[in-house]
Amino acid sequence: MQHFPETGFVRLPQVLSVIPLGKTCWWEGVKSGRFPKPIKLSERCTAWRAEDIHDLIKRLSWQTPKAE
Repeated sequence: MQHFPETGFVRLPQVLSVIPLGKTCWWEGVKSGRFPKPIKLSERCTAWRAEDIHDLIKRLSWQTPKAE
């Protein structure tokens, strides 16, 4: 995850650069509670806490089956 901040806010294109999903699938995950909820920075600006995305990546990596 080079160029992905440890803290601060990240926009959707940055999130999807480290979590390989389409926008629709991402938003369905947000709606269902599987993925972190966004924060509205302004009327037309939505972002996620970088820390929440790092936590999500860790959580998803624990769920991935290990190759034997």
